[in-house]
Amino acid sequence: MTAQRQVDGKEVAEHNSREKGVWIVVHGHVYDVTDFLDEHPGGAEIILRYAGMDATEEYEPIHPPDAIIDNLDPSKHIGALIPSTLPKPTNASPTPAPNSVPVPQKSISATGEEEYVKPPLEEILSLHDFEAVARRTMSRRGWNYYSSGADDEITMRENHNAYHRVWFRPRILRNVGAVDYSTSILGFKTSMPVYITATALGKLGHPEGEVCLTRAAATHNIIQMIPTLASCSFDEMVDAAVPGQIQFMQLYVNSDRSRTKKIIKHAAERGVKALFITVDAPQLGRREKDMRTKFEGAASAQQSQGGDNFKRDQGAARAISSFIDPSLNWSDLRELMDAAQGMKIILKGVQCWEDAVMAAEAGVDGVVLSNHGGRQLDFAPSPIAILPSVVAALTARGFMNNPLRPKFEIFVDGGVRRATDVLKAVALGATAVGIGRPMIYSMSTYGEEGVSKALQILKDEFEMNMRLLGAPTMADVVPSMVDISGLSAPSGSDTMYEANYERMLPVGVKAKL
Repeated sequence: MTAQRQVDGKEVAEHNSREKGVWIVVHGHVYDVTDFLDEHPGGAEIILRYAGMDATEEYEPIHPPDAIIDNLDPSKHIGALIPSTLPKPTNASPTPAPNSVPVPQKSISATGEEEYVKPPLEEILSLHDFEAVARRTMSRRGWNYYSSGADDEITMRENHNAYHRVWFRPRILRNVGAVDYSTSILGFKTSMPVYITATALGKLGHPEGEVCLTRAAATHNIIQMIPTLASCSFDEMVDAAVPGQIQFMQLYVNSDRSRTKKIIKHAAERGVKALFITVDAPQLGRREKDMRTKFEGAASAQQSQGGDNFKRDQGAARAISSFIDPSLNWSDLRELMDAAQGMKIILKGVQCWEDAVMAAEAGVDGVVLSNHGGRQLDFAPSPIAILPSVVAALTARGFMNNPLRPKFEIFVDGGVRRATDVLKAVALGATAVGIGRPMIYSMSTYGEEGVSKALQILKDEFEMNMRLLGAPTMADVVPSMVDISGLSAPSGSDTMYEANYERMLPVGVKAKL
């Protein structure tokens, strides 16, 4: 890095356009981002909005702390801002980041008839409750990003509804005085067959971000999957872990493979045990709730016409994901496996039995049946619906329950809201289930304490439901305990899920803030 100098805010304010150069302030440091404008994954427009000003509020929730340092040439690190010297904008201030508004404790209900009061944590009874509170207390930007699905959001809803078409066949008169719902995931012990799956931009929901998930996972002895696109840095999440805590990592493969290999190498050096390579996102899906957020507080038409290569309707998801390599294919797997330095390799985003078989033949350690939480291809199948065919195909080819082969494991994610959902997946052959949205809703509403409460709710549900099912251990949760004859038939609506689901609005209808 070049020698740091003290920078007067008046000098920063003068660099407020392409012609004069674009300087911004992030966390008290001044950066020249003029040459980076058209390379920025979120487009030049958002940077120009903060040219010559402090951009920390906008930067903080959607970037790890060290992102600007890692991606900007050291020669562009101008120096440290002299405190209190940055002039206030003479014109209207830029629209503040929606997530920067303090989370309200009260809001007007949709009917306008009564005031919503955020309930105390002890009144939360289920994962549905966290979602209900999040919908009413989160910033519009954060809620739209977390809750949105692809296109008409059919797959997002079907991920959950498909579980209603699997019924239990409980067994009676079994000794369930003591119930043990612990298990192993990829050979690592965990207190229940659940892991916190990767979700991006945690600081859109809570100022501490994903480290809340790390600490709660340690408390309950479950595994956290570290996301590529977290608000916290990778090292912050690893440093927040307790000694011996198991962490996995989710990986988007960069078009610049040298960057990907650097990330993999660092993860292995920091003790990450498994790499979950996302394979269902060669392009980010159209998530219209998220995309509509971009229409609020955008730059003027004059700025938009300045040649900036940015579309105002992309939303947060696309703004942060342009680096993902759409050319990733089966022939690239060996290179990634070699770079993994002994970490387990899982393909995340498999959506049919044929690809699950190809993954096993390629030598990876498992697959996640996932459609990205219904955020990619609408009308992709729900993971629980394809699980039986995947298990059957892998078993027929000797990849499962074969003592002569290394263990191949199947995971599912998407739509899980109850321990009964997890038990159904395990009975049908899954090792464990990834839970995403409920974890970030609990974090967004009550922080680390909320995540811990959510995990304890699941444990309580496991204990009760395993007793009622007649399964004292996870090994006793077997295929004969479920009936899937109705899996392909329509299901009834889930009133709690539907109450939380926010229906999409057509263009011209503004969401209530």
